[in-house]
Amino acid sequence: MRITTITNWAYGITVVLTALSGASFIMSSRSALHERVAVEEHLTLDTLAEELALGAEVRSDEARLYVMRGEERHLQAFHAEEQTERRREDAAQKLGAQKLTPAEVAALADVARDAEELDKIEVAAVEAFQRGDKVAAQGVLFGAEHERVQKALLQTVAHFRDLTATRATSELEAARARSDWWSLAAEIMLAVTGALFVAVLYFVLRRRVAMPLMRMTGIVSRLAKQDYTVELPIDRRGDEIGEMNEAIDVFRTNLIERERLDSERRADQHTKDLILQMMHRVQACQNQAELTDVVVRFAPQIFPGLAGGLYILNEGNTSLVRTGAWLDPQHSAAVFPATACWSMRRGRSHQSSANGSDVPCQHLDPPGVTALCVPLTAQGDMIGLLSLEERDEDALGPLGARLYLELIAENVGLAIANLQLREKLTTLAVRDPLTGLFNRRFLEETLQRHTRDHAGEPLVCLMIDIDHFKRFNDQFGHDAGDLVMQFVGQTLRETCAPTGNAFRFGGEEFTALLPFLGEQEGIELADTLRDKISSVALSHAGQILGTVSISVGVAASPGEGSVETLVTRADAALLQAKAEGRDRAIAASAIHRKS
Repeated sequence: MRITTITNWAYGITVVLTALSGASFIMSSRSALHERVAVEEHLTLDTLAEELALGAEVRSDEARLYVMRGEERHLQAFHAEEQTERRREDAAQKLGAQKLTPAEVAALADVARDAEELDKIEVAAVEAFQRGDKVAAQGVLFGAEHERVQKALLQTVAHFRDLTATRATSELEAARARSDWWSLAAEIMLAVTGALFVAVLYFVLRRRVAMPLMRMTGIVSRLAKQDYTVELPIDRRGDEIGEMNEAIDVFRTNLIERERLDSERRADQHTKDLILQMMHRVQACQNQAELTDVVVRFAPQIFPGLAGGLYILNEGNTSLVRTGAWLDPQHSAAVFPATACWSMRRGRSHQSSANGSDVPCQHLDPPGVTALCVPLTAQGDMIGLLSLEERDEDALGPLGARLYLELIAENVGLAIANLQLREKLTTLAVRDPLTGLFNRRFLEETLQRHTRDHAGEPLVCLMIDIDHFKRFNDQFGHDAGDLVMQFVGQTLRETCAPTGNAFRFGGEEFTALLPFLGEQEGIELADTLRDKISSVALSHAGQILGTVSISVGVAASPGEGSVETLVTRADAALLQAKAEGRDRAIAASAIHRKS
């Protein structure tokens, strides 16, 4: 049986008993009301009588003060009290006509008579004072007659109060007796009602409501503390408690789902924050090494279940070279042909699955692994690749992970393209396109930087000129001349690489700056350079060009002069070497000794 059915029967029975007890309480309340009315009437009459007596005394005081001092404010107060007393007397008369006994009415009439008599005496005294007879007025207000009438008024008021108190006491006792009787009857009926209610509903409240509710309270409290491991007891009751159990079970299921969604949202927001941080740093990178370091640091934080590597296309766009890796990828080589990856062929991400649902990339070993390749593109051109391998099961499953990876790949690709473009522009700005050596502009910047950062430290300058270079252009063509300059530039770069930098000064002239070397060491390196160049016979387009010789001028700083004059002194030594027959190295200091 449902709890509502049981309680309805119980309520029907108790309503009747409650109505009876309510009727008893009503009767008791009415008796109490009569008791309260009797008390209020007594208080009202007693208050009116007291106010009449006090008002008479106040009026008398104001009249006496007026005839003594002659101040107008006392006269005004006297008249005001007179009007107030009139209103009180009228109220007492009206009340007496309805509520009072004959004895009380007679006593109230005596009070009004004495008050009227006293009022006449005081008014006469005030009028005498106003006529100028101050002595007579004072004699009246302070005389025996005034005292007698005032005393009589107080006595009649006291008698009236005694009569009303006696009547009120008797009425109060009668009302209290009736109220007590009805209260006792109501209490008996209420006790019977309560006993029946407890006897009928004990089983419902205790066994079918209270105990299940206590169980459910504990469950709800644990759910409120986000303890979703709590298990709901199986209760297949068909009443309201059973329905509440089902509702709590639905509530628990919804809370678990909500917590799961909140956890996914927090994880997704954390991933977005990491991606944003990564993108900020990627855009601030100055070179590809910094960019690779950023990717290697942030990728495992964003995707902890994916190992991978960052690959960049080589200059010929034929091979992919791994520049950085994270979480130790095992299935992709450090270098492999660009055609070995399906994502590079298709220009979009490609997933190789262990179940063989799609063709695997050829660079994976073994091919039956789950991996994702995301190409790096910029302006439609392939730049590199993000190769990713699963370390945790289903790490590539969520669609959001794929979208984030493609977003990262897009931004990384643009950043790499910008860095490569910057490197190309920098190379064009500081290098000679024919020989690959630094140009004259960079030579001047290097000298300025040495003056600024390494002032006072040794620096050697070599000025180099290809002997009879015009002969190669005239006899074999300009292509052959370009070949000669490229050969000399490459040899110069290789020879100077351990100690300094090589520059193309202009035409067939070259320059080398060798920091931290002395003049004698510069002469020795110049002789080594001459031997390397002259030991090789060049050929071009099936024609033997023969050997090439160079003339070298060597100058040092600061011993033989300042850095500002270093190139000039080395050039002067070069001119001296050419004047002495070419194919030799001359030090600038030797020119000064000869002169």
